[in-house]
Amino acid sequence: MLWWLCAALAAAGLVLPAWQSAPREVSLVVTGGSIVTADPSNRVLSPGALAVDGRDIVAVGSPDAIASQFTGRDTLDASGAVVLPGLINTHTHAPMVLYRGLADDLALMDWLQKYIFPAEARTVSPEFVRAGTRLAVLEMIQSGTTTYADMYYFEEEIARVTKDAGIRGVLGQTIIEFPSPDAKTPSEGIARASVFLRAWANDELIVPAIAPHAMYTLDTATLKAIRAVADRERAPVIIHLAETREEVKIARERYKATPVQYLERIGFWGPRTIAAHGVWLTPADIRVLARRHVGLAHNPESNMKLASGTAPVLDLRKASVPVGLGTDGAASNNDLDMFEAMRQAALLHKLTSGDPRALPASTALRMATIDGARALGLDREIGSLEAGKRADLIVVSMSGARQTPLYDPVSHLVYVTRGDDVQSMVVNGQLVMRDRRVLTLNERAVLDDARAWAAKVREAVR
Repeated sequence: MLWWLCAALAAAGLVLPAWQSAPREVSLVVTGGSIVTADPSNRVLSPGALAVDGRDIVAVGSPDAIASQFTGRDTLDASGAVVLPGLINTHTHAPMVLYRGLADDLALMDWLQKYIFPAEARTVSPEFVRAGTRLAVLEMIQSGTTTYADMYYFEEEIARVTKDAGIRGVLGQTIIEFPSPDAKTPSEGIARASVFLRAWANDELIVPAIAPHAMYTLDTATLKAIRAVADRERAPVIIHLAETREEVKIARERYKATPVQYLERIGFWGPRTIAAHGVWLTPADIRVLARRHVGLAHNPESNMKLASGTAPVLDLRKASVPVGLGTDGAASNNDLDMFEAMRQAALLHKLTSGDPRALPASTALRMATIDGARALGLDREIGSLEAGKRADLIVVSMSGARQTPLYDPVSHLVYVTRGDDVQSMVVNGQLVMRDRRVLTLNERAVLDDARAWAAKVREAVR
């Protein structure tokens, strides 16, 4: 019998009769746990199993159905655990983990202008970026993130580290108006970004992007030029948007418009644009984002910590704007744990709306998986556990006292689980972490290097 028919029957939980042909050999079978699929029906299979061959999931179904159709060259035992799509962090600045805790309890503009921008001017280099990205990627692997969207400098270094570590990245080369560590002028930054986009086009794990910092840190001509490059190279664009009241004030003073309306006026919005934050949006702004199919990265922890405000996520979702979750950089969070981002998003919008049903656990989980993939334009490939999609998944232990008893796996994933409950990770069909041992990075070397850089940062900002 054709394997694809077997897979379809397995996905439906059906077992073929005993006269069927021998099971098909595949690269990996994951079995023994509950499968939270995040598919269109939000199926939860308890117990469940799935088969992976090469980079793709070939079947999801009951353990008996999968066992009758497939035999794995390797098996991942998920007994007592939950298997779910790898988490998708739609906004961060990976190397900034090396500034974690450097300056806290400040408003965004004070934090940036008095601490972060000066620290970057004195410390950021290709070596700094490599060390910081290794630390960030180690943290992301250990806490369940399989894909992340980034904005920073020397993005080619971030791409190399990310690919070597075996996870996915939508990685944006940042462009800003003042001299940055890798470009003296915005035009030089655009030139660097163009080279980066071409060098990493069509990579299996890396999606290269161009990342204008914000509408208030670039002039109109530069923003238009960035859009032209993105269109020519068919690349995503990542930008900070309406993060603070101050940004909106600047836009109104300069252009007599909101940030969204100004960017609409100059023809900036286009395919595969990811806007980070979107805290101070008007109803008209939301309509523009929906019409232009802009994805939005919601960063609840960073927005709360910096007192930036609360993004109108419920209104954005009602308008069919794809909203994913992000951590922002660890300098303003101060970690990269997407389980915390889920929990805080769910609690924040219950509080601000006065409705405990406003953002339920199932929605928070989808924002961290399939909706995040949709915001990044990757939902055909990742974000849910379905046959034909890339095998990006994590196995989360549910055996601790904190997770007992277990009635609803989705509830536990959002309201109970922490990043260090993640036991194993598969990305693009390859094991990246197994039983808490990261297979693609030398953890001790990464931490030693990060501590050495922390001493340099401390000295530079005295």
